[in-house]
Amino acid sequence: MNKTSVTREDVLAFHRGGKIGLALPKPLKTPRDLCLAYTPGVALAVKEIAAHPERSFDLTARSNLVAVVSDGTAILGLGDLGALASVPVMEGKAVLFKAFGDVDGWPVPLARCRRGGANTGPTDPQRVIDCVAALAPMYGGINLEDIAAPACFEIEDRLDAMLDIPVFHDDQWGTAVITTAGLMNYAKLADRQLGDLRVVINGAGAAGIRIADMFKAAGVRDLVICDTKGTVRSERTDLNDHKRRHASTTGARTLGEALAGAHVFVGVSAANCVSGADVKAMAPFPAIFAMANPDPEIRPEVVAEALASKPYIMATGRSDYPNQINNVLGFPFLFRGALDVRARTINTAMKVAASQALAALARQPVPAEVKALYPGEQLAFSPSYIIPKPFDRRLLVEISFAVAQAAVTSGAAPAADLTALRASLVARLKAKG
Repeated sequence: MNKTSVTREDVLAFHRGGKIGLALPKPLKTPRDLCLAYTPGVALAVKEIAAHPERSFDLTARSNLVAVVSDGTAILGLGDLGALASVPVMEGKAVLFKAFGDVDGWPVPLARCRRGGANTGPTDPQRVIDCVAALAPMYGGINLEDIAAPACFEIEDRLDAMLDIPVFHDDQWGTAVITTAGLMNYAKLADRQLGDLRVVINGAGAAGIRIADMFKAAGVRDLVICDTKGTVRSERTDLNDHKRRHASTTGARTLGEALAGAHVFVGVSAANCVSGADVKAMAPFPAIFAMANPDPEIRPEVVAEALASKPYIMATGRSDYPNQINNVLGFPFLFRGALDVRARTINTAMKVAASQALAALARQPVPAEVKALYPGEQLAFSPSYIIPKPFDRRLLVEISFAVAQAAVTSGAAPAADLTALRASLVARLKAKG
């Protein structure tokens, strides 16, 4: 395992003063620069945008700027701690946008501001929708973050239909895109077709529902979701609309029963809810994606003991084990590709394309500079390496281009010169050094 040790003091020192700031891409050193940047010159840009609104993408920072929006109702695994407490995470997201996708992101924390000044209580979807719609003219995309289910579903769906820029809730789709890439490579290694896999997902919140959506879009047919009451079955009367879409006719009632004979387990739920006996009962050469953080549904050491010398694939959400399902492999490049072709949405075709490109990249030889960052790991396509590493610089070109191409092909974006686009991504990568 490659463990990176940091102390509480290290973390707080790193965050002191914030993690983001404003960089000026144009000079402001002379009286002429001032005339161009502000009065009187700025009036010409104002008039141009008023007459031709689409020029806002050319004459402002909008074409490369994403709002990172949260009301703090579901921060990481910490729960509802409010908008103010969400800011370090939103700043962190902006850092990742810039460092990996060369996308400018800016935190937009939305206080709930209820009567009496309270900033607690459940999300008011309409208020979030109204706020985001009002600020959208400045941005080329909206990244929703750490908004609790079920409100997050309504907010994303309605904003996506309302706005002509991409709206993407990373807690719903980010994990789903990366997990789907892992599933595709598991199928390759196990020599199984996606349509033949038996899949069990534990956790029916935002991530679990969207993983189910992505798996089915990729070709999975046999899928059972479990929630805190057991398997999500069609005869249950307590299901919301999103769970009902994935309700099955399984005879299994519990998670343990559902796992018997399953090829794949995906956990986006709670620590230690799967036992060694459960994974022993799965099909030969199973895949276990235990992604609860910080403690997975079953620890890799428990799986290793239960399956002894038998082949299997293990993935977690942690950086100190192989096969980390890390959202940073997705959202910077999904937005990079969408922004570059001015896509109006990030649709299913674009998400599946990102998964396919991620899976394909993991099957390629890993550059020496990436291997040097992970000296304790064997980085070659195998059960211990089914997902690329975040510091693989090829992600910027390969994933972003796949997303952009899918956007154009699916009609989510206007026609574009894809050859020139790929060349521009290569140039952007070289400029980043």
